Amino acid sequence: MKIHEYQAKQIFSHYGIPIPKGRVASSADEAKQIAEELGGKVVIKAQVLVGGRGKAGGIRLAKHPNEARDLAAQILSMEIKGLPVRKILIDEAANIETEIYLGITNDRSARKPVMMSSAAGGVEIEEVARLTPEKIIKVHIDPLLGLRDYQARDVAAGIDLPREHWKSFIAIAHGLWQAYLDSDATLAEINPLVITSDERLLALDGKMLIDDNALFRHTDFAEMRDLDTEAPLETEARKYGLSYIKLEGDIGCLVNGAGLAMTTMDIIKLNHGEPANFLDIGGGASAEKVTAALKIILRDENVKAILLNVFGGITRCDEVAHGIVSALNEIKPNIPMVTRLVGTNAEEGREILASAQMMTAQTLVEAAQKAVMAAKGGIA
Repeated sequence: MKIHEYQAKQIFSHYGIPIPKGRVASSADEAKQIAEELGGKVVIKAQVLVGGRGKAGGIRLAKHPNEARDLAAQILSMEIKGLPVRKILIDEAANIETEIYLGITNDRSARKPVMMSSAAGGVEIEEVARLTPEKIIKVHIDPLLGLRDYQARDVAAGIDLPREHWKSFIAIAHGLWQAYLDSDATLAEINPLVITSDERLLALDGKMLIDDNALFRHTDFAEMRDLDTEAPLETEARKYGLSYIKLEGDIGCLVNGAGLAMTTMDIIKLNHGEPANFLDIGGGASAEKVTAALKIILRDENVKAILLNVFGGITRCDEVAHGIVSALNEIKPNIPMVTRLVGTNAEEGREILASAQMMTAQTLVEAAQKAVMAAKGGIA
C-alpha cells in the first residue's frame, strides 16, 4: 500500500525525524490560512501517488499567502498522470544548502533490509544507481539486531557528510529504521534529506510503501489508503478478502492459492491464451466468497471465458461447486466456464457442476485448452 507524502512524514515525525512545519489543505482558502500561520513563504505540494509531481507543476513556491491561495487553486484543479489532486501539503519553505538521499528497502537477494544513502539527493535514486552507482552507499541490516550505530556512521562517512552533522544523521537513520520496522514497510525513503542554511537536517519529502500482508496489524493505516490509485475491481475484491489483480487478457481465472494461480496463468499463455486477471480465493473459501469472486470477474467486460481451477485441500471442492452454482443462478452469465476440481470432495463437486450442465476438465492443461477455445468462440 502506498501512502502520501504528508502521511509518511507524520510517521517519520513520530520517530523523531525532523520535518518542516506544515499542514494538509483541500481548498485554496485553507491553503492561504496555513500560509499565514507559517509566515507567508511556503511550498505547495500536490498529494498524488505518482512520481514527477514537480515536472507536472504540482510543486510550487509561494512567497506570500495570497500567492499560496492562487497556486493552491491551480494545483487542486490538476490531474497528474491521470490522478486528480484532492489534497495539497503546505510546508514552510526551507533554505537548502545540501540534498541527501536516505532510504531503507528489502534486498531479496541478501534476505535482509538494506539502508541506502547518497550525496546525490533530490533526484530519482534509480537514475543515480544507473548512471553513478558508486555514489550509493549501502549497509545491510540484521533484522534481529537492528541498525547499529557503527553502520549509520559508516553511511555518514561514505557520503562525506560533514562530521558536525553525524549525530543528527545517526538519530535520523535510527528513526527511519524504527519507522520501517514498526510499520511493516517495504520502503521508507527520505528524498531529499537536506542540510539547511542554519545547519539543520530536515526531511523535506517522505515516501513509504506498506506490506499489504501486514495490514491486519495496522488497522489505523486503513484510512490512509488512496482508492484513486486502485482499479475499482481490486478495491471490491479486498472487501471479500480476495487477492485480485486485473490484467489485459480475456480469460478470467478463479483459483485457490497464489502459486496455483500463477501456474494457471502460465498454462493459459502456453496454450496461446491471455489471462484477464490474477485471482486467489485462498484456502477454506466459502460459497459466498466464490460467488463474490465470480461476480468480480464477470464485471470485467473483456472476459470472454472463465477458468476455475481448484485444488481441494483446505478448500472443499463441493463447497466451491455450491458457490459456482449459486453465482450462476444469481448472475446468469452468458459466457462459457471451464472448471477443474481436484482434491477433497472432488467427486461431489463435479456432480454438483454436472447437474448445472457446466463444462469440466480432468487436468489443468485440458482446462486451459478448453478455456482458450471458448474465449475464441470455439466452444458454445
